[in-house]
Amino acid sequence: MNAVNELSNDTLPPSTTRPRLEPRPLDEALYARAQAEGLSELQARLLASRLPGYSGELAPLITPSLRYLAHPEKLVDGRRAAERIAQAVAEGEAIGILTDYDVDGITSHVVIRRTLVELFGVPEGKLHSLIGHRINDGYGISLPLVERTLALKPFPTLVITADCGSSDEPRIARLKAAGIDVVVSDHHALPVEGPPSSAYACVNPTRNDCDYPDKTIAGCMVAWLLMSLARGVLIEWGALSEATPKLSPWLSYVALGTVADCVSLGGSPANRAVVSQGLTLINRMDAACWRAMATRLGADSVPFNAETLAFQMGPRINARSRLDDPYAALHFMLAESDAVANRQLDVLDQDNQSRKAIEADMAAEARTLAVSALSADEPAVIVLLEDGHPGVQGIVASRLVQAYGRPALVLTQAATPGMLTGSGRSIDGLHLRDALQRTYELAPEALPRFGGHSGAAGVGVPRGQLDAFKAAFLQAVNEQLGGRTLYPRLWTDGELSIAQLSLTTLKEIEMLGPYGREFDPPLFEGRFIVEALRPVGAEGSHLMLELSTGPVTCKAIWFRALTPGELPGFSVGDTLHCAYKLNRNRWRGRESLQLMVEHASAI
Repeated sequence: MNAVNELSNDTLPPSTTRPRLEPRPLDEALYARAQAEGLSELQARLLASRLPGYSGELAPLITPSLRYLAHPEKLVDGRRAAERIAQAVAEGEAIGILTDYDVDGITSHVVIRRTLVELFGVPEGKLHSLIGHRINDGYGISLPLVERTLALKPFPTLVITADCGSSDEPRIARLKAAGIDVVVSDHHALPVEGPPSSAYACVNPTRNDCDYPDKTIAGCMVAWLLMSLARGVLIEWGALSEATPKLSPWLSYVALGTVADCVSLGGSPANRAVVSQGLTLINRMDAACWRAMATRLGADSVPFNAETLAFQMGPRINARSRLDDPYAALHFMLAESDAVANRQLDVLDQDNQSRKAIEADMAAEARTLAVSALSADEPAVIVLLEDGHPGVQGIVASRLVQAYGRPALVLTQAATPGMLTGSGRSIDGLHLRDALQRTYELAPEALPRFGGHSGAAGVGVPRGQLDAFKAAFLQAVNEQLGGRTLYPRLWTDGELSIAQLSLTTLKEIEMLGPYGREFDPPLFEGRFIVEALRPVGAEGSHLMLELSTGPVTCKAIWFRALTPGELPGFSVGDTLHCAYKLNRNRWRGRESLQLMVEHASAI
């Protein structure tokens, strides 16, 4: 029996089936500086183990605030783009809003649309929402989206993109030739040839010539900054009153998109500020989408935190675009009444359940196909799922990364004959988009299309070039990792004393939030005696536990501890070595400490 994690496979070498618990390295200088600036010993330890080598000011990270945001004028092309948007508003032009179909794209769409309608007064009839279908259209400014745009009535003379466009020069050129100006707002790495030359403007902090100090902001944040700048231009021109509200309320959407897109919450004052402020706004429950989600999750789910956005809201919104038309997600976010929000949330929930079933089947097949790569100790796992659903590639790739501790690419058949499409996820120390750029340099014919950022990316590979692509990608990964030994690991923050197993400690930890990518939620380890256990959940795959250490007994939950029908490999009275998080369990208005077990093994 192997109750370790949902991707364990008994056919694999032992080093690939059980994650190692390893203490996070501590930056001693930062540890001392954090304590000197007033953080507790535990807070200083958490900070210094997440930001090794960080030498900047601590205040923007430990007390996130919007005052630390850089002015949007620092975005190259920002002013030019804002003036073009202002011109379209002032002159009554029809405008297209073209965004990606994931959470970052959907929240970007909401920010742009609500700003144009509610703050700038653009009539709904002058706006077109353009969101590609993941399966039928593909990513970015796809050719089908271009064709649909050219057929729109009233004909748009401006298209604003968000979370896409930087790598779409040929399609932008076609729109330009038809008389449409394209303002690109994006955060993905640009191709080596630079920004799309046919775009009227390209607002992207990752541009080499851009002075914006934070290159890690999400696409929704770029859109928010751009629309804030457009508001300022319209006020300068006298087309808007100086009393026009700012875009601050839309930071609720920016928080969701930022967390769901897994951009850095480590050394990024901007991301930490917008997530912190956005959560404050979300928990006011002013919008129907937040109220509907709170009702669905139960009263004890409020207040929401970053993990609520990451593991409850994000997957539901993404599920729709992974499997079907993404507009239900947009309508859910824009819903003006609780009834509409709940009806759209029903659709998202149904898709999320379908996504989970598809994911389970694909993950099982991917584990089987990964055996050869692991046996050969290849630095990355690349699998082709012939009958796999392209909308679930990225999730399955994430599962492979968790299970095997190495970057993963999951490929499926593309809609275009003779092509494969794929999504990849990375590990610490590997910039995935840079690895794909190197792959392209080694074998350009094997990778005609790719894009993404350090942690996630998408590819298009000709089926006949698959072997060449694999060879080039593995070489590119090896060059970055330098022969580093790869294995599944869980970084822990050491042990807590018996006295620290309390809600007081949890509050101390929460004060250092928000947590997310590159600023992981604290994970501790310790030895506990099993006092009680029982499988729970529809398929009995979760474990409810009571764990004791010394005089303290804690309730604990271990999600996905078992495969359906499996029995635990330990019993009451056994001692477990656990990796766990502290969690607040709310029940009928009362709070108690609960341990969230991530990994456990009998001693």
